[in-house]
Amino acid sequence: MTTPDTRPAPAVDPAVFDGLANRVELDISGMTCAACAARIEKKLNKMPGVRATVNYATERAVVLGLPPARAADAVGVVEAAGYGATPVVEGEDSEGYTDRVGMLWKRLLVAALLTVPLGDVAIVLALAPQMRFPGWEWVLIVSALPVVFWCAWPFHKAAWRNLRHGATSMDTLVSLGILAAFTWSVASTILGSPPGETTWFGYGLAPAGADTLYLEVASAVTTFLLAGRYVEARSKASARGVLSALGKLAPTTACVIRDGREQVVPIGELGCGERFLVRPGETVATDGVVVVGSSAIDTSMMTGEPVPREVTEGQAVWGGTLNTTGALIVEATRVGAHTQLAQLATLAEQAQARKAAVQTLVDKVVGVFVPAVLALAGVTLAVWLLSGAGPRPAFSAALSVLIIACPCALGLATPTALMVGVGRGGQLGILIKGPDALEASGTIDTVVLDKTGTLTTGTMTLERVVPFGEMDALAYAAAVERHSEHPIARAVVAALPAGAAEWDVRDVRAVPGQGAIGLVTPPSGAPARVAVGNAALIAAEGVRTPPEAEALLEDAAETARTAVLVAVDGRLAGALVVADALKGSAPDAVARLRAMGLRTILLTGDRQRAADAIGAEVGVDEVIAGVLPTEKAAVIERLQAEGRRVAMVGDGINDAAALATANLGLAVLTGTEVALKSADIILVRQTLDVVPDALALARRTLRTIRGNLVWAFAYNVAALPLAALGLLNPLISGFAMSLSSVFVVTNSMRLRRFTPGDR
Repeated sequence: MTTPDTRPAPAVDPAVFDGLANRVELDISGMTCAACAARIEKKLNKMPGVRATVNYATERAVVLGLPPARAADAVGVVEAAGYGATPVVEGEDSEGYTDRVGMLWKRLLVAALLTVPLGDVAIVLALAPQMRFPGWEWVLIVSALPVVFWCAWPFHKAAWRNLRHGATSMDTLVSLGILAAFTWSVASTILGSPPGETTWFGYGLAPAGADTLYLEVASAVTTFLLAGRYVEARSKASARGVLSALGKLAPTTACVIRDGREQVVPIGELGCGERFLVRPGETVATDGVVVVGSSAIDTSMMTGEPVPREVTEGQAVWGGTLNTTGALIVEATRVGAHTQLAQLATLAEQAQARKAAVQTLVDKVVGVFVPAVLALAGVTLAVWLLSGAGPRPAFSAALSVLIIACPCALGLATPTALMVGVGRGGQLGILIKGPDALEASGTIDTVVLDKTGTLTTGTMTLERVVPFGEMDALAYAAAVERHSEHPIARAVVAALPAGAAEWDVRDVRAVPGQGAIGLVTPPSGAPARVAVGNAALIAAEGVRTPPEAEALLEDAAETARTAVLVAVDGRLAGALVVADALKGSAPDAVARLRAMGLRTILLTGDRQRAADAIGAEVGVDEVIAGVLPTEKAAVIERLQAEGRRVAMVGDGINDAAALATANLGLAVLTGTEVALKSADIILVRQTLDVVPDALALARRTLRTIRGNLVWAFAYNVAALPLAALGLLNPLISGFAMSLSSVFVVTNSMRLRRFTPGDR
């Protein structure tokens, strides 16, 4: 139905594949924060001739300049740094990441089930002596053992690994705080407490023995922080899927024609210059040129365009696209890593790797905070001992410093706000994948909008009928197109009035790349030969195209529309103009984005005039037209080079690299699986106003996280001197730490009140 696309497949940029021959990918295990990724990356880059990038989000390292045969060298470097590494096997998904999520969930479940009753009973028995029974302390200690040692084992393991390599992290303070609270409880139980009452800021408020057990502190810290780690692991799960999803698009076998016979071989055995057969409904094995046959190729997974591309002999096809109608014999021109599909995969992977340098706000704070707290605890112990105080008050003050400084609120700041924000987003049709999206949303100043499937519905509809005579052009065309699956044919048939009678049709014949011809009999009339298609088909029928029809065809092409001519018995009956309809919510959504102070850009492969018309209709600030699929990521990079922080909204596989390259990627749910996995935010709601809602919710969540971090850090700064001076015993320190956590959780819960239209 459409004019064949004679453009060749875009040339592969050799720079994209620089280092592919000497390239090793590793799955990394044991990383607990962005600082871990930076540490591994630094170690790998010390290897001679190696350039490495470690992605904390996907827990994967890409090492360039190292032959695959020497992958063991890179593994050894990672293991020497205290982490685990295994080479990535092409075509296989690593199960390590899934295992980690499951491991955290099991430990969190056990910790939560034990902490709730343990905390309640411990507080009641500590503050109500009349309810105590012989050995009550040991019952609580035994109950806390699984939480402190098994559930908290990931923190202890990470802290020990960091200690062996002379480094600290949040895990260091968490582990020390948990072990300190537990050790103090055991030591106090064995040694006993002094007679009298324990004072609360100098006042006798707690009975004897109340300061001996802080098991609820150790258990609560473990549970809260395990919850944070579990949410973090779940939020990053989708980031690993983009490469495997791209790989699934490519076929695993090809039907090669060798010595005149068809032979099915693994795709890896297909070489350049060989010919292969592609039957209707099959996926094109690799990039090539059609040598025999004609067909309509569904390129939506590559270009995002809803109309299949008609191809005939001498025209290019891309691997991974779908052959819909006729059988083709194709000569392979590019195979393996140099196909269009592989290029998109590489671009997406490189863009994901560039995000590895982003560190969360918590890690930045803890990087300075942890060593300072450890030093303060040591100084506190030394000063109290040197001042002549006994070991008990000295250790009490030092442990108070560790317990009150334990970054429970810091650890909760991000995951609690993330949980509430993501939950509220889910109710509004907005899926936020993780904290990287929130960080990026706070600095976005430009929103790039893909056209097809994003601003438009992605479905062809009949826009208008232009008659060139007295005959019913729509009825004649619908009769011929009734049984066609072509998107334009479906649009024509769908435009018939409800209840319209079906006209008799026979001898329908499709003309590849031009249209269709059939013999149509109206309810009251003689059979007529009807041709529906482009100007070439009408000319072949001997029908003259008047100037007004030619002007209509040209205008339609220039405004991103398709005009289909209808000829009946050698006379031009009319023209049908079809188009990919603009979403009704698009103008309002763009207006809201501009009201938020964001610059809006339309990005499309259409001609400039057509793109300008759509841009004016929706009200964007700028239009970038004539962009090929593989050029979209380059456009995003150019905008970033100009100092812009870019959000990309798209839906197709051709948007995958651009979504990953952008500072913030948003994918509509109607798009391809690859686009969804490349994005930071997935938009489920069908109306386009979900885009400004998503940005507003992400910004609100980010503000909440920052507020939580400011409070948590300020609380620690204020409370640490009091603990060091001995004004807070460990029980009070644990209680104060819990209050800080309650504040953080309460502040995060305010996100539940977010409604569409908020800023």
